[in-house]
Amino acid sequence: MSIKRREFLLFMGSSVSTIAFSHLIGCDQNTTTQTTSKSSVVKSKFSFTPINGPIPLETAGLNLEQQQAQYNSYEVVDDVVLPEGFKYQVIAAWGDRVGNSRFGYNNDYLSFIPTAENAGYLSVNFEYISAIPWMETYEQVIGKSLPFADVKAALQGKNEINAYTLPDNEPLKLKIREICQEALLDQGLGVVSIRQSADGNWERTNSVADRRISGISGLEDGRYLQATGPAVAVFRKQKGQGYIDKLDDRIIGTFANCAGGTTPWGTVLSAEENFQAQVPETVHADGTAVDPGELPFALGDEELFGQGNVFGLAGNKYGWIVEIDPANPKDYGTKHTWLGRYRHEAVGVRVEAGKPLAFYSGCDRRGGHIYKFVSKDKVTNPQDKANSKLLQQGMLYAAKFNVDGTGSWIPLKAETPVNPDIPSQIAGNTILLPLGAKAEKAGYLTATKDEAIAQFKQNYATLGDLYIGNAEEKQGAILIDAHYAANAAGATCTARPEDTEIAPNGDLFISFTSGSPDKQGGSDLRIFKSSKGEAPYEYGWVMRLTEDQNDPAAMTFRWQMLATGGEPAAGGMGFANPDNLLLDPQGHVWMVTDISTSKLNDAITSRNPESGKSVSLSGLFGNNSMWFLPTSGADAGKAFLFAIAPMECEATGPCFTNDQKSLFLSIQHPGETNGTRKNQATETKQFVVTTTTGKEFLQTRKVPIGSNWPDKTPNSPPKPAVIAIVKSQI
Repeated sequence: MSIKRREFLLFMGSSVSTIAFSHLIGCDQNTTTQTTSKSSVVKSKFSFTPINGPIPLETAGLNLEQQQAQYNSYEVVDDVVLPEGFKYQVIAAWGDRVGNSRFGYNNDYLSFIPTAENAGYLSVNFEYISAIPWMETYEQVIGKSLPFADVKAALQGKNEINAYTLPDNEPLKLKIREICQEALLDQGLGVVSIRQSADGNWERTNSVADRRISGISGLEDGRYLQATGPAVAVFRKQKGQGYIDKLDDRIIGTFANCAGGTTPWGTVLSAEENFQAQVPETVHADGTAVDPGELPFALGDEELFGQGNVFGLAGNKYGWIVEIDPANPKDYGTKHTWLGRYRHEAVGVRVEAGKPLAFYSGCDRRGGHIYKFVSKDKVTNPQDKANSKLLQQGMLYAAKFNVDGTGSWIPLKAETPVNPDIPSQIAGNTILLPLGAKAEKAGYLTATKDEAIAQFKQNYATLGDLYIGNAEEKQGAILIDAHYAANAAGATCTARPEDTEIAPNGDLFISFTSGSPDKQGGSDLRIFKSSKGEAPYEYGWVMRLTEDQNDPAAMTFRWQMLATGGEPAAGGMGFANPDNLLLDPQGHVWMVTDISTSKLNDAITSRNPESGKSVSLSGLFGNNSMWFLPTSGADAGKAFLFAIAPMECEATGPCFTNDQKSLFLSIQHPGETNGTRKNQATETKQFVVTTTTGKEFLQTRKVPIGSNWPDKTPNSPPKPAVIAIVKSQI
């Protein structure tokens, strides 16, 4: 059918080349590949009619007069908006019972592992606490109160305190501990068993495998997480430069669990991302953590962080990849330290018989890097659960992107030369480097001038010169400090990489969410620019990376940008800030967006910036959304709008079932800015919108204030939840 008639069909009969998805096909970040001798042809079940978003798109097929007439007004809806013929149901929401615990907050990555026809384990990540709606609705949803008011009063307006140093029997410490225990309980991972009934609805079956692995697992129940790899040598230190928690290789909990991946042997990988909001990120040159007091507990009307402070959690034990087996009720997680410690967003898993494992991940920060772990030994059988042992030995590499579309992988090991990029090539002109073994304290050098790099290279020749310990401890320290070690080695500073997804042919797709810099870093101006050459550029990209000779262990690669965010008139595709990616069996891309909550529907009354400033256009794009991007066929390179999320939230973790008849999706942090929508409150805002050719016109937009999703009844509390999307009409 013609796209101009706003109808399209997912391209049917596309050939999948020599690498095909395993039986776990379809899960978000389920970037598993395995060798097969046959090509595969899979027909999609998810054809749809694109929906209307807040701005004109080229794929809508409207002329300029029609665009201005149709988009001069727009109403934002506090619901999941889907194409005609589709419906959704809520599978689980914050506070629902899971085993002997509850469904956590801000659900993100989803992995569906079948156990029978139309049944399986749904693994769910719980990323963080949105302070405003969590504190406002905690008692209403959970059924008990927390001493927020008492603690705020005791802090006397200071908003923060080093609770770790308070006496254990101090009443204030006990109240802080109670708040933090509940907040960390709502983070981590969960496993829920589900099945599809005869009427097409999904239901929970509450199997013995249903369980929570939270931010406090092990604190009182003895269910510590385990660890493998060189960082264990640092964890086991009895003496060191910094703080040691005396737990050896045992770890209390997992939190900041954002995206992830699924292996062909049936385990799930969960990525710890913004752990620095709960424990200190900084470490000493020997890899030991700084004192927990470096990040105090903080509580205000709009903030709640430093939750690890009161428990004395060691910061070097967070920021890892956690592996669990959903089918094993006794498995509470293993952190594989060869995969590196940084702000992990996802895991791209490439598994082929006769070759080493290759695991890809990105560090979701401004100036973060792309990483690849390659196992020392090779895979024999991709479905063998013993493959988890391959994660215990190998090497972690960071990507170097060249302006000519080539690149290479830099090993993060002691012998690697120190050779940082120069600040003048980086947005914001800032790069942070390890202070090194010669420093008397923990911390990082903020290099803002190119001359500082030359001096740094004179002081330190190799990564091994920056860190302290025997060979294993030094390797462990490098992995613990992976982001800063990669900066020192010259890995390319990128634009907030949020997903790494492997296509059926072995290509790696990477979403880069935002090219804007901050005080900690920015992206390479030569690589990350708009289609018209603008840099820094806020609205993001999707990149394709191809390993040379299609070898997962290759040390060189080629790359190209496939999609650019932004307005159509500016060379963008109509979306902003791409986040999670999902590759369907035909190799086409499904994508959700991650516009910062504070920018959603932010009014744009003028496009004329003040002198020396730029105008943020993020508010134009409305609520976060889900898109379809064909990678082949007549409409390759176009973007089609599939879904729009509720107020002040993200849609995350898209995951298909094997038959592609159901799509699981996380709705994260509805009402994050304004909390509960009270009495159906709305506000009217003005936006200067452009046609697809750049002609400006005024749009009046009606925007709800806060959220009542998923209950959708007046004044009901907003709750993160997982939904299943199916066709209501065949």
